[in-house]
Amino acid sequence: MSDTIYDIVIIGGGPGGIGTAIEAKVLGLDKILLLEKSNNHSDTIRKFYKDNKRVDKNWQGQIIEIEGNVPFADGTKESTLDFFDEMIDNHKIDSHFNCEVDKITKDKDGIFTIRSSKGEFKAKNVVIAIGRMGKPNKPSYKIPPSIRKRVNFNLDSCGKGEKILIVGGGDSATEYAVELGKSNDVTLNYRRDELTRPNPTNKKLIQEAFDNGTVKPKLGVDIDSLESEHGLVKVNFKDGTSEVYDRVIYAIGGTTPIDFLKSANLELDSKGEPIIKDNLESSVDGIYIAGDIAFKSGGSIAIALNHGYRIVKDIISKKG
Repeated sequence: MSDTIYDIVIIGGGPGGIGTAIEAKVLGLDKILLLEKSNNHSDTIRKFYKDNKRVDKNWQGQIIEIEGNVPFADGTKESTLDFFDEMIDNHKIDSHFNCEVDKITKDKDGIFTIRSSKGEFKAKNVVIAIGRMGKPNKPSYKIPPSIRKRVNFNLDSCGKGEKILIVGGGDSATEYAVELGKSNDVTLNYRRDELTRPNPTNKKLIQEAFDNGTVKPKLGVDIDSLESEHGLVKVNFKDGTSEVYDRVIYAIGGTTPIDFLKSANLELDSKGEPIIKDNLESSVDGIYIAGDIAFKSGGSIAIALNHGYRIVKDIISKKG
């Protein structure tokens, strides 16, 4: 374990974590460490955004003004990743990748110990910016072990010419369906009769895909179970029908990492969400929350970056 006591240790290398690290550098904090459990920053963007996906600064009809020092603008998945690469390199952010944190404790002097797969680190403040999609929602029914390699929660392992069922009714599900429908036999399944959650652009694109036959709708019916049929995925629907697919992709959102938050002694509300003050501080003084677990309506890169700015400003104000 290093003797260094960091001003901030940031857990999570997505936009909220990156934004916090850069703001800390720009605003004059010297000792900053970014910890990310995957092998690179922005893992959610890499895994859950389709190639060439449009990435907008504004979000769900909201005009988002950047409050801090990260000049984020509209682009694509690829330009956004390049932008964050450049920002991390230019500001020389000290980072550990493939580094999973499992516990945070606070001593009587107010110093945090962050226990990770790469040892323990000490910090005066901790920012949790791990997001929801690091823990994607999974169905309530069991997935037989023999077909788990054919069941995805992102676009990994998807090829061409496959018969694919995509399950979900949000933006990710519709984007996956439209993209994969260009080179696969794709069906989109959602338990409700209508797709009300996607943004207007995605609603238009999925309707066009339904109309031209590149994506088949199976709406208003839920799945009862999955089973293996000759190594493929047999899906049994609650309307009594069954269909065999090469692959099933679940795009049904993510959940707050409750066990991890509890291990840090954070107070949670009745839905398992962390209780957060106006300054984005949790119930534990010195532990802050940034990114999409700080708001319940989905993820926004610009809002996550603003969280980083507000958190660092608050930390500096407390230093006097």
